[in-house]
Amino acid sequence: MAIQLKINAQVKNLPKKSEQQIEKQKKEDEERQNQDWAFLKRYQKENEKLIAEGFKDNRVVFMGNSITEGWKKMDSSFFAKNSFIDRGISGQTTPQMLIRFHPDVINLKPKVVVILAGINDIAENTGKITLENTFENIIAMAEIAKANNVKVILSSVLPANNFPWRPSIEPADKVIRLNEMIKKYVEKEGLIYADYFSAMVDDKKGLKKELTSDGVHPTLAGYKVMEPIIEKAIKGALAK
Repeated sequence: MAIQLKINAQVKNLPKKSEQQIEKQKKEDEERQNQDWAFLKRYQKENEKLIAEGFKDNRVVFMGNSITEGWKKMDSSFFAKNSFIDRGISGQTTPQMLIRFHPDVINLKPKVVVILAGINDIAENTGKITLENTFENIIAMAEIAKANNVKVILSSVLPANNFPWRPSIEPADKVIRLNEMIKKYVEKEGLIYADYFSAMVDDKKGLKKELTSDGVHPTLAGYKVMEPIIEKAIKGALAK
C-alpha cells in the first residue's frame, strides 16, 4: 500500500507527499483495513449531504478506483460543469466496490452509473482473484444497478503492461481478456460500453506514454482522451 501511495503521489500535476505523510497514510490505511475494509466512511458525509439536498434529474455517479478518484482531482471542471459525482477510491478492487455500491451509488438515486473497475484485481491489491471472479463482481454491480432502475455504463479497463508497485505481475493480456468478457456481457444485455482501451493502448499493449506518468494512471492528457468517450456513452445511456 505504501508503494501504491508513492506511485500515486508521483502522478503529474498532483502534489507530492513527504515520507512522513506517506508513513502516516500507511498507518491510517492499515487501521482502516481492520475497521472499514471497503472504506464505507470515505464518502459517507458527502452522500448524506447529497441525499438531504434531494434527488436531481440525470444524476451520474462514477464508481471506481484511483483512476476515477484521480480524474476529479486532475480535471475538477469536467465533473463540476456536468454535475457528475465521483466515487472512486484509490487502490480498490471489485470486492470492495461491490460492498459500497449501495451507499455510494444506489442510495444517491442516479440515472446512470459509470463503472470502471478491475485493474487492481489484476494487481492483486487485496489478494489473488481470478478474472472470472472479478468479472462476476462487475456483473453483480451492474445487476444491482439495473434492479434499481439505474442505467449502466461498463468501462473497459485501461491498458497496462506493468505495475510499478507489483513488477512480478504481467497484466497486459489479462486486461485484454477481462475487457473481452465485459464487452461480451454489455452486448448481450444491451448496455453501453465505454471503450477507453482502444483509444489509449500502444503497440506494446500498454498505456501510451504521452497519456501517463507511471504506465497505469492517466495524466490530464489521458483524461482528455477519456472525456469525449464517456460523454458520448452517457448521452447514449440517457437517451435509452
